[in-house]
Amino acid sequence: MSATVDERAAAPDEPARPGRGDRDPFPDDAGWDEFVAACEPGSYLQLSPWARVKAANGWSATRLAPAGRETIGAQVLVRRPRPVPWGYAYAPRGPVAAFWTPDAIADFTSRVRDELPGRAGRISHLRIDPEIELDGPLDPDGSLRHAMRSQGWRPAGPIQPNSTRIIDLRADEATLLADLRKKWRQYVNRARKAGIRIVDAEGDRLADFYRIYRETAVRAGFLIRTEEAYRDVWQAYRPTGNARLLFAETPDGEAQAALFLVRAGSRVVEPYGGMTAAGADSRANYLLKWEAIRSSKEQGATSYDLWGLATGGIAHFKTGFGGREVRYIGAWDLVLDPLGRLTYETAQRGRVMLARRRRGLGGGGQATAFEGSD
Repeated sequence: MSATVDERAAAPDEPARPGRGDRDPFPDDAGWDEFVAACEPGSYLQLSPWARVKAANGWSATRLAPAGRETIGAQVLVRRPRPVPWGYAYAPRGPVAAFWTPDAIADFTSRVRDELPGRAGRISHLRIDPEIELDGPLDPDGSLRHAMRSQGWRPAGPIQPNSTRIIDLRADEATLLADLRKKWRQYVNRARKAGIRIVDAEGDRLADFYRIYRETAVRAGFLIRTEEAYRDVWQAYRPTGNARLLFAETPDGEAQAALFLVRAGSRVVEPYGGMTAAGADSRANYLLKWEAIRSSKEQGATSYDLWGLATGGIAHFKTGFGGREVRYIGAWDLVLDPLGRLTYETAQRGRVMLARRRRGLGGGGQATAFEGSD
């Protein structure tokens, strides 16, 4: 029988210790994933498969489960880089909740302070980046941010994208197509007339995906992980049907564009994708994205997240597919050990600079392509 996330949460050199979190109303992965999928918003990075993906990179995981199904919870990843004595905690796209209130934030903050050190050992700080729209329905006039500040949370540097475009798939297909810019519809039709076809693929084609993604990364100047990292994501999410791999191909089978989609509940996200130079010429990437949107609706999804507007060119391309731009409240830190947090920030800046220099990308810019990164 496999271990649950909480049973794997201890750092290798120190045992897990019980805390108030032992009242967890979601003792297994299935129950937790059901809760996350039902949250508004709920993210694939808060589902149990993501903890398994990150375990390969040295992260352990625990859950600060809500006291009941109407309060806030989070799946927290912890990394303990040696030789520093502190662990760094991160809840990617968390916490999540069915309902957000100032009292719920206060309760969650209290549980972080009380439970996280007991579960994960000495922690410098917890970083969160919930998908809460800035000044949106859950943060009218900044009220949610005010409640967070009052509990000791402070704005922090982004790990996930701070803005994205989300397409409401509850509209009919004709309306979704009409929402594309005229030129984008023309490009979709051009690719189709040229014989470009869109196909679903399985894991045996991950090498093809990675070749296209790597070419895109080199051309655009961002960092990506090894091929094995994306294989880990596929193997974690595919068994439950929450991962799709799509290709745009020429009539003779040449792959010119690829998308790797991940689903949480009724929401589809496209965290990874790219195109070849030939795909740019044929407009295969336009047809591919439209078909990803259309088929996601066909499969019962109600929203499609284009996942980040990292650069002007990317933002321009994605805007042409309609939807609504959403800006989030960003990342926030709750500091549990000030010296530990300062040490982490210094080490992190050095790590990013070194990684970029090794890839010949220079010292500035974004460390990765915003993909649930470390």
